[in-house]
Amino acid sequence: MKTFFFAVALGLITLFAPQGGDPNITAKYALGEVKSIDAAAKQLIIKTDAGSTVTVSLSDKTTYKKLAPGETSLTNATDVTFADLAEGDRIMARGTVATDLKSVPAAMVVVMTKGDLAKKADAERAEWRRRGILGVITALKPDTKEITISNRTMAGTQSVVIPVSDKTEMRRYAPDSIKFGDAKPSQFSELKVGDQLRALGDRTEDPLRFNPQKVVTGSFRTVGGVVTAIDATTHEIKINELEKKTPLTIVIKQDAVLRRFPADFGMGFRPGGGAPGAAQGGGAPAGGGQAAQGNAQQRPQGAGGPGGPGGQGGPGGRPGFNINDMLERLPVISIADVKVGDTIIVSSTQGVDPTRLTAISLVAGADTLLAMLAPRPQAGQAPNPAAGLGGSGVSFGIGLP
Repeated sequence: MKTFFFAVALGLITLFAPQGGDPNITAKYALGEVKSIDAAAKQLIIKTDAGSTVTVSLSDKTTYKKLAPGETSLTNATDVTFADLAEGDRIMARGTVATDLKSVPAAMVVVMTKGDLAKKADAERAEWRRRGILGVITALKPDTKEITISNRTMAGTQSVVIPVSDKTEMRRYAPDSIKFGDAKPSQFSELKVGDQLRALGDRTEDPLRFNPQKVVTGSFRTVGGVVTAIDATTHEIKINELEKKTPLTIVIKQDAVLRRFPADFGMGFRPGGGAPGAAQGGGAPAGGGQAAQGNAQQRPQGAGGPGGPGGQGGPGGRPGFNINDMLERLPVISIADVKVGDTIIVSSTQGVDPTRLTAISLVAGADTLLAMLAPRPQAGQAPNPAAGLGGSGVSFGIGLP
């Protein structure tokens, strides 16, 4: 998706076909992130989204343009110099690409700086939190194009209806894809009950209806398991799945997001009613705390929070405060922070090999979270450690932009 929009912005996407199966490289340009800069040799090494490495050679005749994210042409580009380039910047090197697709002498370099891209990404994530909703599809009405989702808030589970139209931008995760930005154009007929959904839009006067501008969906597999081995070299984690005790291998790629759930988070939690102290334990911004606790316990299950359902309001009236939002605010960890014996929850797209999962998101220290999500076992019934994963209304798969 980044490749597409950058190329469109430069007016190149319709002119040159991708070469060698890498959409980031054509006969006339290479697009990627700057990995290293050799000032003496006047060369850049860039890496494309598809993983190809390209050497960009520069000369005294090379021109440099800085383009702000979101710009659709070079009209508003500003002149910069070689000295302004930095590792982490995203560039398009325009020139005649070598036949082996490994080098390009650049006549022009167009750069979007790492800092500008980060600011844009932060703004997009903030908007999705402020005007977004997240849940699991529970019903579909093809005749009216209405989607019903189960949305889990701190006050309980809501059913929210999301009507889509021809003006709604719909995108869908591809199998084995783990990037929000790589979701492909989609349509209503591709949706399935059980899919996860994230929508950006506005609430209506009815707190249980939501008008979307953008909808992103995906068929995800969510499993819980106990870590039995970790290979930091291959970035693989082996687990025993909780319910069926099946051994699985979890592949951790660069774009996977790993988080840890605080062990003391759920103290005093009432299933279906609220999570005392949730704002503090989940690392969410100020505005929750005791106010969140009180409001969560006073509202009936399924009630819409102030400002609307799900992403529009929750306990304490803080926009976007619900369990999914809280999970996204947990501290990010690395594979080195995951330990043998940890209980983890992993979300992945539906891949070819059911025993190998490419993680989109992983939550370690998930014992407490699973206990919070699980329904109360009936008298005489043995607790099921994986019960909290089924029908919880919590979406572990679709991240933020």
